[in-house]
Amino acid sequence: MPTTRSKASGKPPSTKAAPAKPPSKKKPASKQQTKAKAEDKPEVGSKRKAEEAAGDGKEDHAGKQPPEKKPKEDGHKEEADGGENKVNAVKNQGDHPGKHVYQSGTVERGHIYFFYRPKVEVEEVHSIDDVQRFHILLVPRPPEFSVGDATSGANEDEGEMNLVQEGADAVPAKATIGEKKKHFRLVAVGKKQLPDPDAGGGKGGDRKGTFWATVITVGEDLQKLQEGLGKKEYETKTKGTRHQGPARLAARGAYAIVNSQGRTPSSRETHLGYHLSHPTPENFGEVQEALGIHQASSFVVQVKNPKAPNTAGFNVGLPDGRKADFPQDIMREVFGAGGGKGRESFGLRFATVERSEMLDYEGAELLLIAARSGDDGLETSLKEGRGEALTELGEKESEESIDQVLKELAINAHNIPAEPLEGEWV
Repeated sequence: MPTTRSKASGKPPSTKAAPAKPPSKKKPASKQQTKAKAEDKPEVGSKRKAEEAAGDGKEDHAGKQPPEKKPKEDGHKEEADGGENKVNAVKNQGDHPGKHVYQSGTVERGHIYFFYRPKVEVEEVHSIDDVQRFHILLVPRPPEFSVGDATSGANEDEGEMNLVQEGADAVPAKATIGEKKKHFRLVAVGKKQLPDPDAGGGKGGDRKGTFWATVITVGEDLQKLQEGLGKKEYETKTKGTRHQGPARLAARGAYAIVNSQGRTPSSRETHLGYHLSHPTPENFGEVQEALGIHQASSFVVQVKNPKAPNTAGFNVGLPDGRKADFPQDIMREVFGAGGGKGRESFGLRFATVERSEMLDYEGAELLLIAARSGDDGLETSLKEGRGEALTELGEKESEESIDQVLKELAINAHNIPAEPLEGEWV
């Protein structure tokens, strides 16, 4: 019995002993330890502040990847990128919220040149039947207001007005002379002539106004450009030595690439509009008419997804080995590869020129859709005074000599004939 009582009486003390070791007595110690740890590791707090300044953890982690890929991408396009495009590329590589937002307005401006090359063993061209290739040369330039000139500094108020002048973002800076390197793209037009807006078949119409074009050369060495456009001689097993004459300069002017506003991808369009400075309307002739060149014109430009199969009725295209090799960010963010856009895994079949750098890849396939011609048509396509600004620039630059035009490209007049600028075949 006593033993039983001692056991029974032992239980209450055990229940009272539990509160004797409350966790609350250790809490003050744990807080002190926590403060001590915080004081011992100030790096954690500073690192966390740095992360908060740069963004949350996910953004910081993502921001570490582009610098590793940047050398590879820059190296791949080193020769393709010009001054302004290099600046844009650096900006696009930055990790900021607006990086992948569709940008409306002028995405590029510059000078445009049209060349045609005669067929093999044809010394003199008499009609488009003697033409083998028709090329468009795009030479991007920064906007004129960003460069300025020596005379604008005399009147700061006037210079300030130029900065806000309507359509100024479409006006390229004056073409320079004496430079051996300029960023350029050479585009081959599939049907040896441009789509004619006046012939019907534009956007929403039949396919008479729809033409294919391909970016065949991207570079910055003007000497290599001249060699590529110059005369050729090569050997064949069946016909021996073959000769092909040099390309001829048929027209020159200024261009702008403008993205229209639209809330959805299907409502957006990219317009390439141009206005010629050479030839002048007085010298406009059979050459320009046959090639589909207008004094002022525009067409809608779409870029084909290199991963998309050919659509019905368009059984044309480059073999896989020659198609543009766009980086993953363009494939994913512009075309929507991987299910981001469209119903197919490759994304959209065609996309607008959301980034001018999309044209800096050899093998890029372009769909040209006739839009509008004439000064009024150019303004309708480009909007906000851009067409009027290009028209004014074309009239101003038409005073330049043909010799000066050739010097813009470091071209020797003996190597690349320019007589077609007077409207006659050669």
